[in-house]
Amino acid sequence: MTREAKPESHVTELPERVTAGNGRFSLSYKQLDSGRSAGMHCLTIDTGAVVTTILPDRGMGIWKCWSGDLEFGWQSPVQGPVHPSLVPVHDASGIGWLEGFDELLVRCGLHSNGAPEFAENGTVRYPLHGRIANLPAHRLDVQVDVENGILDVIGVVSESRFLVYSLELQTRYRFRVGNPVVEVFDTVTNQSTQAGSMQMLYHINLGQPIVQSGAKIYSPFRILTPRDSRATTEIDRWNQCDGPMSGYQEQVYFMVPLADEQHWTESMLASLDESYGFAVHYDTRTLPFLNIWKNTSAVEDGYVVGLEPATGYPNTRSVEQKGGRIIHLQGGESKSFRLKLQPLATLNEVTQSRSRIERLQSIPGVVSDVPFGS
Repeated sequence: MTREAKPESHVTELPERVTAGNGRFSLSYKQLDSGRSAGMHCLTIDTGAVVTTILPDRGMGIWKCWSGDLEFGWQSPVQGPVHPSLVPVHDASGIGWLEGFDELLVRCGLHSNGAPEFAENGTVRYPLHGRIANLPAHRLDVQVDVENGILDVIGVVSESRFLVYSLELQTRYRFRVGNPVVEVFDTVTNQSTQAGSMQMLYHINLGQPIVQSGAKIYSPFRILTPRDSRATTEIDRWNQCDGPMSGYQEQVYFMVPLADEQHWTESMLASLDESYGFAVHYDTRTLPFLNIWKNTSAVEDGYVVGLEPATGYPNTRSVEQKGGRIIHLQGGESKSFRLKLQPLATLNEVTQSRSRIERLQSIPGVVSDVPFGS
């Protein structure tokens, strides 16, 4: 089943139910028609264990997930999802990207993925978090493996600038009937005949009910470094969350994770009583870093914590280039990324995730109290 994911196209019907394996999938593909969401398409997949809404028009991001009565995502003051045509990515401030930011999973990249960078004349050279999240998929496929109970959603998004670069993202979300895990397979290809480069950061964002006073981050690490002097002020409680606090200034920590023999690792955010949480599994061969973002400001201002597997840190592109954390691609060359999103809806599931992470912490982690780059 193939759908052209163009904002101006009409909505093509998909089957509402697909029987596969020992259960069935439910699907909903619709176009939103009001406010800043008008014209946006949403594809929702229900496996019987998790409901996931994908946004083909926003770089194939994931808006929210639901497991039972639990919603996994966050309450952004932006009130999206926002049609990408209304997001001023190249705003003179460099931070126009924030006008569309409200997803559970949003990709940052592909040409750049970090802080905005400006040319000597003051113009924006690289906008905050790049362009891919505000570009629509030009192809959308749904494929079903009936025998094995697997449903794949495949989207293709192009990010290019004539005479500068041409990158293509092919993303595949894999759902298994009766299973709450969302698998992500991404491949980025340099479509040019000339050598190029890229960055990728998966901005995975969670708010209430998981984030609350006493909520905790679990992640196995080799080295953890505060981004700046602000992050050093509470370095001894880098993995602990506060309750909502008006005027709170964000804290960011850079991590080199530990992984198993297959190069996979796991990070998890758990509620205070650990009755629910959210785990992120990722392949460190191409996502060798984790960025942790704590922004526990007032709920009305965006009470949120981010777990961000990435090819590097969310600094300016020039800083990452100097640090050797840019991915270089020859003409026609590709780089693949894999991760899994796992909503944790019970105490037992959180306990199992915590146990896996503790086993990965095979050596004591080193916590630096010196800001990055100092």
